[in-house]
Amino acid sequence: MEYTTDIAIIGSGPVGLFTVFEAGMAGYSSVVVDSLEEVGGQLTALYPEKPIYDIPGHPKVLAEELITKLKDQAAPFNPTYLLGKPVDSFLKKEDGTFTLTAGENTIHARSICLAAGGGMFAPRKPPVENIEAYEGESVFYAVRGKERFKDETIVIAGGGDSAADWAVELAPLAKHVHVIHRRAEFRAAEETVNQLHSLAENGNVTIHTPCQLKAISGQNKKLETVTIADLDGNEKTLEASKLLCFFGISPSLGPIVNWGLDMNKKTVNVEPSTMATNIEGVAAVGDIAEYGHKLHLILTGFAESALAIKTLQTYMDPDKKFKVVYSTSKGVPQA
Repeated sequence: MEYTTDIAIIGSGPVGLFTVFEAGMAGYSSVVVDSLEEVGGQLTALYPEKPIYDIPGHPKVLAEELITKLKDQAAPFNPTYLLGKPVDSFLKKEDGTFTLTAGENTIHARSICLAAGGGMFAPRKPPVENIEAYEGESVFYAVRGKERFKDETIVIAGGGDSAADWAVELAPLAKHVHVIHRRAEFRAAEETVNQLHSLAENGNVTIHTPCQLKAISGQNKKLETVTIADLDGNEKTLEASKLLCFFGISPSLGPIVNWGLDMNKKTVNVEPSTMATNIEGVAAVGDIAEYGHKLHLILTGFAESALAIKTLQTYMDPDKKFKVVYSTSKGVPQA
């Protein structure tokens, strides 16, 4: 299908969603493109039920709740979401507009805002035979809905914050939690590791270190056992109904690296006062944008979105005077 819009926003994470709002407040339409099949970026894909504490006005907010609120905030401006397909190609036309393709979709845009975070990403999977056959039913790389793990025997593989956090979080719900890590020491926050060891002492959790996953077995996508091995090759088989793997993600900027942007390894260099890239009509915000003393925080990205829309307005409508419009005065359209 073909779409025509004022601004093509690449990335539907928290900063991308807020960019939709900022664009709408300035009177511009948006098409949002993301390789993931749900909006929210890493917050949705990796830790939807983890709390975030540094969003202004929210002493504590779950990642998925923040995404829901940002999507609701953008809704009055009727953005189009094209999800599940990465941007394949990019062309700046002679009249200064842009043409992008994402799968079967073609987007014609007057400007572009990159809000792609770390780019396209996929979870790092353990080298366990036939693991894909259990994904979505018994094997997971993120937690969406704690209740599905109630009264289950869970194996959690990994040694970072996600593994330790979810072991502590799920222990009260689960029948039992086994934690597998290939090193003796965890890389998670000290307080969480202390809680984990306390749960192990009380019998809610069993810690297996240093160990790694060796094999899984079951039938009809239903996991029955997980085999682990220590560093000497000694194996142990655990009864298990769910397996959570937290080995991080493999990010990739994909075709963006071929657009002619001024890159800084896996980020894009921008002018911090405007968020403009070296390609006129293309701005970048959030984690993909780089400049001196950059703070890679969600709240930083929110402010960058406002700057980027001002810059893109100057590009799209150079004769239109930019005026800061306060939401308290203007309000928003009714969704």
